[in-house]
Amino acid sequence: MLIDSIGQKVLGYLGRALSLELSAVQLYSTQARLVAGWGFDEAAKHLQHEALEEMQHVDRIIARMLAKGVAPNASQLRPVKLGRDLLSLLQINREFETELVTLYQQAVNDCRQSDDANDLMFFQQLLQEEQQHAQELSEWINRLQKGF
Repeated sequence: MLIDSIGQKVLGYLGRALSLELSAVQLYSTQARLVAGWGFDEAAKHLQHEALEEMQHVDRIIARMLAKGVAPNASQLRPVKLGRDLLSLLQINREFETELVTLYQQAVNDCRQSDDANDLMFFQQLLQEEQQHAQELSEWINRLQKGF
């Protein structure tokens, strides 16, 4: 299969997205276990739910790569960053989500410029979901900082 330069860019975005989303699964799963050990059961459930949502992104990205005729290949998982308390963990997560939002925004912009409607819709959906995650993290951080 001959892939044009736009197709190569999309495959590059998919590869980076796969690596980041798998890293997010690892991050949230690890943090869920950590905060459960601290006795924060609700926070642990929330983080585990986030890990599952990120795994759904992984599944969609893999399906997209297979549909394009390429084998999924995550290049490298990010090391898990841990904090000393829930607030520092959430700040790490917000930073991570911001990186995902930036990647998906770049993919959306490139797909929009190339009139690639199918990939545009794919990346727009992921962008919206990651923006929602980032917003929820910001709200959670704000609640913790205000003491509720």
